[in-house]
Amino acid sequence: MQTLTPRQIVAELDHYIIGQPDAKKAVAVAIRNRWRRQQLPESLRQDISPKNIIMIGPTGVGKTEIARRLAALTGAPFIKVEATKFTEVGYHGRDVDSMIRDLLDSSIAMVREEMTAAVREPASTHVEERLLDLLLGGERPSTYDDEETKAKRQRVREKLRDQLQAGELEDRQIELQIEQRTTVGVLGNAGMEMDVEFQSMVEKMLPARRETRRLPVADARKVLLAQESEKLVDRDKINRNAIDRVEQSGIVFLDEIDKICGPESKHGPDVSRQGVQRDLLPIVEGSTVVTKYGPVKTDHILFIAAGAFHSSKPSDLMPELQGRFPIRVELTDLTKDDFVRILREPKHSLTRQQVELLSTEGITMEFTEDAIDQMAQMAYDLNRRTQNIGARRLYTIIERVVESISFDAPDMREKKISITADYVRERLSGLIKDENLSQFIL
Repeated sequence: MQTLTPRQIVAELDHYIIGQPDAKKAVAVAIRNRWRRQQLPESLRQDISPKNIIMIGPTGVGKTEIARRLAALTGAPFIKVEATKFTEVGYHGRDVDSMIRDLLDSSIAMVREEMTAAVREPASTHVEERLLDLLLGGERPSTYDDEETKAKRQRVREKLRDQLQAGELEDRQIELQIEQRTTVGVLGNAGMEMDVEFQSMVEKMLPARRETRRLPVADARKVLLAQESEKLVDRDKINRNAIDRVEQSGIVFLDEIDKICGPESKHGPDVSRQGVQRDLLPIVEGSTVVTKYGPVKTDHILFIAAGAFHSSKPSDLMPELQGRFPIRVELTDLTKDDFVRILREPKHSLTRQQVELLSTEGITMEFTEDAIDQMAQMAYDLNRRTQNIGARRLYTIIERVVESISFDAPDMREKKISITADYVRERLSGLIKDENLSQFIL
């Protein structure tokens, strides 16, 4: 994140997402501003709020993919949530606070993985010694042994060490004691999350369960490596670093925000629209969420909201919430040329995915230029004639095109296959002509 300029961020996103330059620029600037903020004096830094973004556009044009690729690119804690999953506090369902707890969980997993990788070398040394102890039945040179016995035991140990390092003992069975902690989940009757401090206290009070398992050395090594790594990493430091990372660089992608827009209900409580907006407002404005790892401040978390806004508009949101999303970007419908580029250009394009999948069966498959053009044209036409679902239409079309080949692949004698425009038309022409059938299948 420190080295990537906005132009470089856009260039990286271009490898995976076709078109939508305005949205890419908006998120690139938002990410670079986070780095710029870190360079400022502490007194000024606290007053600079993130510029949250609303992406407006139909389904399948790249809203979610932009946010997901951005998080992977910057290494920031990231979570995608649907606004429709939340209900107003006090009603059956999930509270908006839970998304910050989920974001912290992903951050803790990220930090733990990094810190575990840093101690892998000393942990591996400890694992080797423990494996040797288990292979020798717990026998180690004792202070009461005479010199000859000590030397004999040491020779046996070093011989086993050589065999272990050479991979000759991977299938040898050993007995290993495994400790498992009991976790406390959700209160089922209440339908609400248990108070996090109470949950943490209960988990500490419950005794750990121990069981002895018989495992081959290869599997035991993984278990022991996890145990030894856990001893070497500082759990409190993981929690502190994870909380700091969430507060300074966390990204929440709030999808389907248009579903909580609209007028207030005139009949009974409105727990899925205005109520959720009211609960969401303090989180986006900046508040403190209590988690079992410690309090998390949301003042500088970047929120990226997205919605199709077919039957509503961003101005239907509460005025206070609108003010917290100052940047609005409209994503455009995909054209036929966009579909052609989606099938050709991205690193993991749909055509390349199919080619690689069938290569595992020894099949060499290629898509001709006219076949790609034909699939793009059909996707574009279907989106105009039926419901517009953007690039997701290509998934259905390409699966239909290669369906019979995928089914017959293990038994095929002909190992080289070329997908042409005629083949695409043959596979899809019947469905395309039948308007009623194509609405259901394509």
